[in-house]
Amino acid sequence: MSSDKNPDSFKELVQALAKLPGVGPKTAQRYAFYLLHVDRGIAEDLSDSIIDALRKISNCQKCNTLCEGKVCKICTDIGRDPTKLCIVESPSDLLAVEQSNAFDGLYFVLMGKVSFIDGVGPKDLGFERLFSRAEEEAVKEIIVATNFTAEGEATAQAIESLFTQHLKIKKKKLARLARGVPYGAELEYTDLGTIAQAFRERKQEG
Repeated sequence: MSSDKNPDSFKELVQALAKLPGVGPKTAQRYAFYLLHVDRGIAEDLSDSIIDALRKISNCQKCNTLCEGKVCKICTDIGRDPTKLCIVESPSDLLAVEQSNAFDGLYFVLMGKVSFIDGVGPKDLGFERLFSRAEEEAVKEIIVATNFTAEGEATAQAIESLFTQHLKIKKKKLARLARGVPYGAELEYTDLGTIAQAFRERKQEG
């Protein structure tokens, strides 16, 4: 007979929490005990917030980031510079760039990165939508701001390769963030001053 006395629903909660980034089995178990034993009010608020977010939040039809409604606030902001388009991997990377105050243009969020080990290629990232955004006549400069990781570099190379083959895009200025961001770093965890410097010193590709 098993010595594990925890109910199946508790195990399922622990397993679900353990799927979160940076949360191991022990931490997940501690969270589960807290939510169920110490403060069920927090658990109910968390549950309601998650359900509400899943119902209300989707992808922006223009830049692909997360937002409420069809188009995000950045895409509808007439104060943004439409001649500059910044490509990032995730909404958290977009937020890091915004917090650096180094960029006043528009974005496209890939919602992923090229990872051949995981079987994720350019087609899996919806590059068709990226092409549509980059093709816009107002766009003059495209800044590839993927992370300086192996996967981020592979993603940047794929973007640059495909763009140079695309007649409507190849004539536009294509730039990559400067190496002020150290190799292996993700924008989400990079200090804002370093991000700002990398944007100021971005280099044109090709």
